[in-house]
Amino acid sequence: MFDNMYAQEASAGPGIVFWIIYFAFIIFFIFVMWKIFKKAGKPGWGCIIPIYNTILLLEIADRPIWWIFLMFIPFVNIVVSIIVLLDVAKAFDKGTGFGIGMIFLPFVFFPILAFGAAEYRNNFQMESQPSLE
Repeated sequence: MFDNMYAQEASAGPGIVFWIIYFAFIIFFIFVMWKIFKKAGKPGWGCIIPIYNTILLLEIADRPIWWIFLMFIPFVNIVVSIIVLLDVAKAFDKGTGFGIGMIFLPFVFFPILAFGAAEYRNNFQMESQPSLE
């Protein structure tokens, strides 16, 4: 009887460590997304609201809001997410390689975008400004 009790206590330790690391990662990623949204002139708190955070990402990527409905279609949502992340990278003057990094290594490239020197470039404002030529 005592052997089983100690085995349960010993197995709880790694589980607790896992949950602590997991919640620390989630809090860090919320902070990262908050910074990205603030850089783009969007409300930072929008990153913690489901669906609204996707709408804000669509706005940052300069994609139509109705694309949110494409996110509910299986397999189409994967393609749309890839396009949106590539466009988010371009909106911050990053290349396609950085966008691919955001897709495959988000825990590395999103913090680079948030804490780096990248500045948001609003596509609509850039196109509407008269050229100096």
